[in-house]
Amino acid sequence: MRSFNRLVTRQAGVVGDRYLGRRPFGEYRVLFEIGLEGATPRDLRARLGLDSGYLSRMLGALRRDGLVGAHPHPSDARTKRLALTRAGRAELRRLDRISDEHAAAVLAPLDGAQRERLLRAQDEVRHLLALSMFTIELEDPTSPDARWCLGHYAAELAERFEEGFDATVWPAEPTRFVIARIGGQPAGCGALKTLSSDTGEVARMWVDRPHRGLGVARRILGALEEQAAELGFTTVRLDTNRSLDEAKAMYRGAGYVEIERYNENPYANHWFEKRLT
Repeated sequence: MRSFNRLVTRQAGVVGDRYLGRRPFGEYRVLFEIGLEGATPRDLRARLGLDSGYLSRMLGALRRDGLVGAHPHPSDARTKRLALTRAGRAELRRLDRISDEHAAAVLAPLDGAQRERLLRAQDEVRHLLALSMFTIELEDPTSPDARWCLGHYAAELAERFEEGFDATVWPAEPTRFVIARIGGQPAGCGALKTLSSDTGEVARMWVDRPHRGLGVARRILGALEEQAAELGFTTVRLDTNRSLDEAKAMYRGAGYVEIERYNENPYANHWFEKRLT
């Protein structure tokens, strides 16, 4: 493991004080996470696992260089919304171009079959390392980490649903609530509600964008199914919106079958059920 880590950090160019010959690697990671969509300091701490002091120093350097600006948050007066300036967006584009050139240079000495082997191996290592870093635990749905997850979940649904999304339509607090964390920071969540004495309902499934494609959502779903079995449920149901194609694919892959409408959720277009064994 240590030998692998040393090789990767050398190949990626993160050992020196200037990543790809330009800025410290940490500052570029912050620029990348702010991206074109913007982020709050809390988002950056959660996604990068940074303490407040270190993050504050990096943001100070980026703001002094005119790459990042801070603006009032539209829905939370307690925090700021960070966004890239025009110079920051240009710097991010330059970094993307240099990074692409660096990746191409790594692949260039390999033949076609070797490139395919390397890319498949990288994908497998990425998935396994990510799964080893995540924990999933029961959580109070009113905790700060839970509120952070649910706030981002609601904001994403409002962005993706054709009809928008109003979080006030959510029903009472769930029977069980779980949070996925990486390095102690929240990265995803899910809830289990009681429909009847033998039937539970999975809801509020969400994984933060930087951690998608790693199998985390499937692990959250499995954790909720385990909770359902502990509560004596023999059946689990869920619903989803037509715009969430990746969610529908995951549920089908996890053994859920589509059924007729079973609730009055105004945002649901597909309903699924699974018998627990």
